[in-house]
Amino acid sequence: MLKRKKQNKVDPHIRSLIKIVGESEILYKPEDLISYDCDGFTVHKALPKAVVFPKNTEEVAALVRYCHMNHLPFLARGAGTGLSGGAIPLNEEIIISLVKMKQLLCVDYENRQAVVQPGYVNLKLTNSISDKGYYYAPDPSSQYVCTIGGNVAENAGGAHCLKYGVTTNHILGLEVVLPHGEVIQIGGEGAPDSPGYDLMGLLTGSEGTLGIVTKITVRILKSPQGKKTVLAYFDDVEEGSRAVSDIIAAGIVPAALEMMDKTAIEGVEAGTFPVGHPPDIEAFLLIEVDGIMAGLEEQIEQILEVCESWNVREVKVAKSEEERSRWWANRKTGFGAMGAISPDYLVQDGVIPRSRLPEVLKEIERISAESGLRIANIFHAGDGNLHPLILFDSRIPGETEKALQAGTACLKACADVGGSITGEHGVGIEKKEEMRFIFTEEEIEAQLDIRDVFNPYDLLNQGKLFPKPSRCMDVKKIVKDTVAVQS
Repeated sequence: MLKRKKQNKVDPHIRSLIKIVGESEILYKPEDLISYDCDGFTVHKALPKAVVFPKNTEEVAALVRYCHMNHLPFLARGAGTGLSGGAIPLNEEIIISLVKMKQLLCVDYENRQAVVQPGYVNLKLTNSISDKGYYYAPDPSSQYVCTIGGNVAENAGGAHCLKYGVTTNHILGLEVVLPHGEVIQIGGEGAPDSPGYDLMGLLTGSEGTLGIVTKITVRILKSPQGKKTVLAYFDDVEEGSRAVSDIIAAGIVPAALEMMDKTAIEGVEAGTFPVGHPPDIEAFLLIEVDGIMAGLEEQIEQILEVCESWNVREVKVAKSEEERSRWWANRKTGFGAMGAISPDYLVQDGVIPRSRLPEVLKEIERISAESGLRIANIFHAGDGNLHPLILFDSRIPGETEKALQAGTACLKACADVGGSITGEHGVGIEKKEEMRFIFTEEEIEAQLDIRDVFNPYDLLNQGKLFPKPSRCMDVKKIVKDTVAVQS
């Protein structure tokens, strides 16, 4: 008697998702899901239930409606370059990957705007319009791979945000699928500054907890007439940081003002784009000014004077676009280059007032000594955005925990001087509890109330951005609910 071949059972939800996007646009086997168990924050990992690849807004909306009706947790994912765990599927989510929605839909040079899908890569936009003399200003270090949809979710910044602002300053319109599947349009053509509540500002930086962005209208800028880039070496980190404050105090607003300390310099010189920084230098500043050519030389002279007043060892101006590009490639690969000097590293992202830079750097040095872990510092120094990179070896028992504790201590140091726990990387799961460094329980509850208006069942990106309510807040909620029922 012939035996029937045993059929592999497929989850009914998976079969329903296949009907929406097609069998070729879904992953659900464990071996296929491993690549989606984390984003750029690799300390925590979890497998999703499935990964689906919609090709348009209609498919995204259909997927969201299905998840909503069947009470399935889900989240959106772009390129997975986020550094705070915002795209990690903690609750066996359905991941809605937007990487196949990657078109540049239109460019309107007359009104200086472009419309892109969320999977469109950041740097590709500038490359697509540069021949017409335009560019897209937000430039996170991962811009060669990160998507504009992901940039909207995290309100990404970049080296040039000192002068030009972060992502929210360049968003003119959003098409959004709400957590129950309705598609709405905010802003866009003909309504760049709509009256009423700033919903665009609310959605931008909401870390995928309020809706899924499926179309983005962005501001594009005319390329500056000229650029001048300075590299300044200092034998003392504090003197370099004092120069940062004095450059801004002199009335100069550079397009970018970046800083690296000795450990970070060691990393980039061992990385893909070494430029020959002196091995014994304690810090360097990378400073760029742009605009009308006529005024650039004067700004450069002022910058040189400030650097010399703080005992700069050497300062030089890029002689060519090739040299300038090498300096920037060296800086923008700074995070990844740490892999050349350490098996693992944890990237932190705090913000402080510029004037407090010297004391916070001393505190980070103390945290490094106390933890026994090296900390490399890379900063968007001009706007006080610090990136301490905590170097560790996860193979050594206890070192991962030490690195996480050191990261928390660095964020506490930023909050203690009136700063913030994130400038551009977001909160995700990494900094949820640290939200209490800068917000009271009442303020956190108010933000949760806003989230509940959009995402009342907490199916979209569960467990991200906010800490678990304290016992005190649980009691307050019970009391509030009881009063409501009695009324």
